[in-house]
Amino acid sequence: MKQFITLIACCTFGVAFSQQTTEKWDLRKMVDYAMKNNISVKQTAIQARIAAIQHQANKLAVYPTANLSSGIGMQFGRSVDPTTNQFTTTQLLFNDFNLSSGITVYNWGRLKNNIASSNFASQAAIADIERAANDIALNVATYYLAVLSSKQQIEIAQTQIESTAEQLINTRKKVTAGSLPELNAAELEARLASDSINYFNATSNYDQNILNLKALLNIGLATPFDIETPTLDKIPLEPLAELEPAVVLQQALNTLPQQKVANLRYKSATYAVKAAKGGMYPTITFGGGLGTNFANSANKIKNVIIGAGAPTSSYVTVGGTNYLVYQPSIQITQGKKSFSEMWDGYGVQLNNNFRQNFGFQINVPLFNNGSAKLNYENSKLQLQQAALAIDQSKLKLEQDIYLAHNNAVAALQRFNASQKTVETAERSYDYAKKRYEVGLITTLDLITNQNNLLQAKLTRLNNHFDYVFRMKLLEFYKGQGLKL
Repeated sequence: MKQFITLIACCTFGVAFSQQTTEKWDLRKMVDYAMKNNISVKQTAIQARIAAIQHQANKLAVYPTANLSSGIGMQFGRSVDPTTNQFTTTQLLFNDFNLSSGITVYNWGRLKNNIASSNFASQAAIADIERAANDIALNVATYYLAVLSSKQQIEIAQTQIESTAEQLINTRKKVTAGSLPELNAAELEARLASDSINYFNATSNYDQNILNLKALLNIGLATPFDIETPTLDKIPLEPLAELEPAVVLQQALNTLPQQKVANLRYKSATYAVKAAKGGMYPTITFGGGLGTNFANSANKIKNVIIGAGAPTSSYVTVGGTNYLVYQPSIQITQGKKSFSEMWDGYGVQLNNNFRQNFGFQINVPLFNNGSAKLNYENSKLQLQQAALAIDQSKLKLEQDIYLAHNNAVAALQRFNASQKTVETAERSYDYAKKRYEVGLITTLDLITNQNNLLQAKLTRLNNHFDYVFRMKLLEFYKGQGLKL
């Protein structure tokens, strides 16, 4: 028995020592840390940056475009000489430059509406970060209160072990003296074993809640971690009468981000419909360009020999004398140009081939497999979906607030009832201890009263934490944030 009590004391000392040497986190610190480091919040922040980039792209779409291109290479076989537009089979070196620019003159407001739509979408994405952060904050508060509750359960279990151990020591003395039977000590030893199981269960539950909280905060599960334990009775709570659901709902609609997100996405969808409608009408653009090119054969003439060839059957009369016409003989010797020779006349050609163009262009969507019309119909459905999202968000918020208020009322009633239960159980246990000491009741009766008191304390503790959480949830919906 002494070894068992020593083991419990060592476990208790180990928990206490760990808590003293580890930096403690309060609720505010955990909420702030989770809002910056939780993976879900980070993912939402990335989506907000993507929406901002899309908005910037739509804003830049109204400005002119300009593109410069250039190409250099060799042509082989039958191809078109870019300087003469004639077919040739001569190997050519070519180089060209082209500068083009264009701007949309009119497109039925599509660009303007795209800018407005992406602007509201970007604002909604930013508000969605706050919504995700609020969700994480609520989850942190839930796990935080669960850790506090399990921590208090450990303390109750420790107190219960100490009380049972003290009773066992006193009973063992009486058994040794012969005033009580051995059965009384055996029953208390069984009770001490049961109390130790409750202690280890509470410790395991505490460790599990700590792991859940670490995962939510996105910190290493092996990192030393402990929480600040506020005095439960000193946590400030607003009077329940000042948290009427109708008043809280009105304030929540104006302060909480989820309704703001739904409204902004509806506005974004409204302008998206207008932009999609513009896609079914003609678009007028203005553009122009500059260009020039150079081309040179890879072959060169090395020698030309001109002479008379074979006679023909034709004659030319000059001064009454007929002269026989000979077919001319031309012999050309070609060779390959060196690399530097292939660039001869480069500047002259670029100057002579310089060209300019400008003009208007109209693009009329006559038939495009119905994509423009279907896109417009889809955007109208998206608008209806956004309108329903507003109603759904408001309805869910209303349900959550009224449910939270009902739960808070019920939690307060349960807490008050459990408080009276503990008071009654404490009196019963005190009477049972006194009667047990004089031998008027059995050990089993004493253990039953002790169990009733332990269960009453645990129930009161759970009800107290539940009541505090429900009240803090109402305060959160009222726009006061999370604080203990």
